[in-house]
Amino acid sequence: MGRTYIVEETVGQYLSNLNLQGKSFVSGLLIGQCSSQKDYVVLATRTPPREEKNESLRPPGDKLDDVDEEWATEHAKQVSRMLPGGLLVLGVFIITTLEMGNDFQNVLRRLVFAMEKSMSKKRLWNFTEEEVSDRVALHICSSTKKIFCRTYDIHDPKSSAKPADWKYQNGLSTSWHSLECTVHINIHIPLSATSVSYTLEKNTKNGLARWAKQIENGVYLINGQVKAEDCDLLEGQKKSSRGNAQAISHSFDVRVLTQLHLSSDHRSTATVQICSGSVNLKGAVKCRAYIQSNRPKVKDAVQAVKRDILNTVADRCEILFEDLLLNEIPEKKDSEKEFHILPHRVFVPIPGSAVMLCDYKFGDESAEEIRDHFIEMLDHRIQIDDLEIAEEINTACISSSMNTEPSLDNTDDEQQPKEPIKTAIVLKIHQNIGVIAAFAVGILAAGISFHYFSD
Repeated sequence: MGRTYIVEETVGQYLSNLNLQGKSFVSGLLIGQCSSQKDYVVLATRTPPREEKNESLRPPGDKLDDVDEEWATEHAKQVSRMLPGGLLVLGVFIITTLEMGNDFQNVLRRLVFAMEKSMSKKRLWNFTEEEVSDRVALHICSSTKKIFCRTYDIHDPKSSAKPADWKYQNGLSTSWHSLECTVHINIHIPLSATSVSYTLEKNTKNGLARWAKQIENGVYLINGQVKAEDCDLLEGQKKSSRGNAQAISHSFDVRVLTQLHLSSDHRSTATVQICSGSVNLKGAVKCRAYIQSNRPKVKDAVQAVKRDILNTVADRCEILFEDLLLNEIPEKKDSEKEFHILPHRVFVPIPGSAVMLCDYKFGDESAEEIRDHFIEMLDHRIQIDDLEIAEEINTACISSSMNTEPSLDNTDDEQQPKEPIKTAIVLKIHQNIGVIAAFAVGILAAGISFHYFSD
């Protein structure tokens, strides 16, 4: 028996209203959450048309072979950054003017696998063996209104299409449970002199992978309590007047405890490494995850939070490196320091839903730009007043102690402002190990610091 997809009714309305604009097909993404029994689809978004200078010289595509796989996978990669913990790109849809033969299945299959490959490259986590590995390919004929729903196993490159059920349900998005936490991070990533051939981005990702193990092995307190993995997340929660706790959307506060030292039964060895520099990330990160209300388990909630923590840190680094490359900012030398602030997180509500998506905003970007980017990527209009800036720089006080020579680990509270504000993850580059600058910023401005050591 194939999988069942429970779909928010507004998704069906969105797909029905999509205008092919004279084209023979339009494609896009399906977003939602997997569970062991069934999958839930809360959002659909068409892939925006690609703008090219010579687009007018190209003949209009009238075959499925003309699906721009590269552009579609890039869209999936961008959208995956905008999803909080618990939500995934579940698959793709394609709407055609005519019913097509089996040849279109090859196109959809290729698209599903290409998207998953693109999105998995940036992940700091892996799917577990127990998790659902099926991804959906939905085909709708605009003239006959027929729906063909099939799935592919992304863990099996040779998998064939399996039929699946596609069922609409009103109000699916209104009763999701949210989990929120603030994670304080302090990550030191040495850049080995033997890995100079690696890009800075690759070196940083390798360092983040080591930190990711700490997050994976952490202890997670839900509303101040440690709960058994197989325990019902809603155990002890207030029930509705009908005696059903599932019908109420609950919000949970999550705190993360990570292990500082190995226990006595672990043997460890020290490694001496010649380094050409280092990357430092320090600050507080706002995280949020969502779980569908159909008997959620503690292990599913904790997993969603873990992945949001890992995703948001990795995504910010990736966005910063893309921005540096796009603007071709040169490296500074001769003991100069370079300070960058990573984009901070902005949450955006889905109209008529309890679920919020997110985006990332650099300090010089306006709310209008965030709105326009949201519309472009997700094809849904939002109001600027609905933007929730979870991490906003209220003040920025940058000071440097160029004459002092503390060690890399000597970042005392004395260097920080006396006001109760949170430290930022900052980025600074300089070539002298003996010079450390102290930075203090208001409520989270995420950033990184690079240190390059002179010979």
